[in-house]
Amino acid sequence: MTTGGFTSEQLLREEEVLALPSLELADAVEIGEIAIGIARKESLGVSVEVRIGDWVVFHTALPGSKPEQPGWIIRKARVIAAKGHSTLYERVKAEEENIDWHAVNNLPEETHAIHGGGLPLIVAGKGLQGALLISGLHQVDDHLLAVRVITEFLARKGENE
Repeated sequence: MTTGGFTSEQLLREEEVLALPSLELADAVEIGEIAIGIARKESLGVSVEVRIGDWVVFHTALPGSKPEQPGWIIRKARVIAAKGHSTLYERVKAEEENIDWHAVNNLPEETHAIHGGGLPLIVAGKGLQGALLISGLHQVDDHLLAVRVITEFLARKGENE
């Protein structure tokens, strides 16, 4: 199984747990820095992007990353913008329902990627505000890295309150 054995219900609950208290520019940059810190420590050849709405506020590629990764990031970002959920959720849900996600949503595969690594940045009480996008690993590992990043960010926020 290419989706890590997740269920769509688990992934929806995960989005609720990872809701942010706010998403300001400084928060988005900190999220990107956390991602890069983890990736450097583990020598991961990833590209990382953080968006507030459509605004790319953080983007970097680490050694070992590949030139096609920004294309994957853009395609993942479009899925989050269109559906408001993680890219892995959209893939798992499509597999559970045995549907062609791209056909059902009338969104071409060339422009929309339902591959893990796109995590919505949801602010409690405000809904979707941005996205954390990671590309370069297996799709489940891209997703898990994004979850680790937001978990770390929330832990830091909790320490500062």
